[in-house]
Amino acid sequence: MKLVKYFIQFLLISILFMVFKILGYKNASNLGSIIGRNFGKFLRSDKIILKNIDIMSQYLNLEDNNKDKFVQEIFSNYGRILSEYVFLKQFRNGSLSKYVNVNGGNYLEEIKKKNKQVIFISGHFNNFELMAMFIDKTNIKLSAIYRPLNNIFLNKIMEFIRLNHICKNQIKKGKSGTRELINLIKKKYSIALMIDQRVSEGIKCDLFGKSAYTTTIPAQIIKKYDFEIVPVYIERYDQIKFNLTINKPVKFDKNQSIEEITISLNKLLENMILKNPTQWIFTHNRWK
Repeated sequence: MKLVKYFIQFLLISILFMVFKILGYKNASNLGSIIGRNFGKFLRSDKIILKNIDIMSQYLNLEDNNKDKFVQEIFSNYGRILSEYVFLKQFRNGSLSKYVNVNGGNYLEEIKKKNKQVIFISGHFNNFELMAMFIDKTNIKLSAIYRPLNNIFLNKIMEFIRLNHICKNQIKKGKSGTRELINLIKKKYSIALMIDQRVSEGIKCDLFGKSAYTTTIPAQIIKKYDFEIVPVYIERYDQIKFNLTINKPVKFDKNQSIEEITISLNKLLENMILKNPTQWIFTHNRWK
């Protein structure tokens, strides 16, 4: 039954992708926003969003009468992200690069010049695929860790897009991925990963005042290889444009514990989320 559900989702998304492609980037993004605003509330993830908002309420300073508008903005952003997937090839080849303003490019130049290995960390903000893409375009030796989609049909599309337009070295989360990660580190690759998803193999650390299972991969790499952390953030403005910010590398003391480093990284993540909360993907069941 689940396969039937996944296949129907695949067909619907495929049809939408064809419509988006015909409309062109700007019109497709605007249509995605309309779809998100009007139909997002019917998705099961709406309940997860509301639960996450309640957990983060003291940090968001939301009035009850503003909650519906807040959720609408979240779904509007989701719709735009969905529509923009069909244009990632154009972002990669440069025909849509004018919509992305990169700040902190000097840090990337330094990393490349010195052939430094670092860990790029971020969360699922806006068109998050653009972050790894634009780092990879600088010819920094990059590998990206990803979590496959549950929908096996849609996952094939996403993996094709990521391998061909984002970063060729994609590492699947899991035991096989861990072996591949170690091999790529030995080959002098830097690592890019999102630290905002719940992981069963992580440890419980504070996030917005409540314990949440958090990945320890960055902390383990810091302790073993002494890599610096480079926080990356992407913000949407004027609906279809982006500010991509590469922040100054952060040096951690490798003698700190796994937990201490992971808590510090969660604080960095919190600061990024609070810059523009509706541009974060709230549908992760972060505090399950």
